[in-house]
Amino acid sequence: MAAPIFQAVPNLERIIEMPKQKRGGHWWKLWKSVALTWWDVIVDLRGSATAYVLPGWKRVVLKGNDDSVHRVEQMARMIGVKTPLFPKIWLSPENRKRAKELLPTERGQPVLAFGPTANWGGKMWPIELFEQLIAQLTCADGLFPDAHLLVLGASGEQDMAAPLINSIPENRRTVIFGSETLLTVQGCLENVDAYIGNDSGLMHMAAASGSFTLGLFGPSRPENYAPYGPDAAYVCTDSSYDDIVAAGVDWKSQKCLMTDLSVEKVVAAVRRRFGQKS
Repeated sequence: MAAPIFQAVPNLERIIEMPKQKRGGHWWKLWKSVALTWWDVIVDLRGSATAYVLPGWKRVVLKGNDDSVHRVEQMARMIGVKTPLFPKIWLSPENRKRAKELLPTERGQPVLAFGPTANWGGKMWPIELFEQLIAQLTCADGLFPDAHLLVLGASGEQDMAAPLINSIPENRRTVIFGSETLLTVQGCLENVDAYIGNDSGLMHMAAASGSFTLGLFGPSRPENYAPYGPDAAYVCTDSSYDDIVAAGVDWKSQKCLMTDLSVEKVVAAVRRRFGQKS
């Protein structure tokens, strides 16, 4: 659940979580929680009827996705911002302190973060290719020799990443799969040299951290969902999203649709950002 990611927002008064209930009961619960307040601005990114039955001066409602622009740009237009601002996640001093405890303190040691999982198997680059990528980036003549590795994922996804985790010596890895708060994870992301991962919520968090973020794309549109931040890029499978869909996709299947994204293509994208090793 994404609610905890907003806990350190300045001037926050309350977060109301909305776990889904039968027959739309979560919307009724939300309405009861906020209906007795007169709101200056009501922003609804789900296009629900709730925004129209709450008392307030102004309503901003997302009425559908515009696939001609990035989602961040679309939301910026909703509130009249012509030049989109980069997403930001606020942290508390406690989050930053805990993040520093989790990462190595040796001066100058590079830290690379990887997000090898996703909420759908079709978007997951093969684990063995992540292993090959790490080997190329951290070898003696790689861009980040002897880097410390931060491997991240959601709670319940660690088994999927186990082969990658087990391939990294314990003294060179930090592994977080639901064992820390989202804001602590964000604090870690702010202190890495680069993040490389599948199209996922973690990828967007990494982009918001300001650290270099490289998103890996196949069966999703980078035009709409690429990492959006001050230092972000993406690489795609050789087959475009349209090619993948045209070939037929079973959205209920967990079959990987990222096999034709080569390690060399990913390494080349990292080199474009950091330059050739001298």
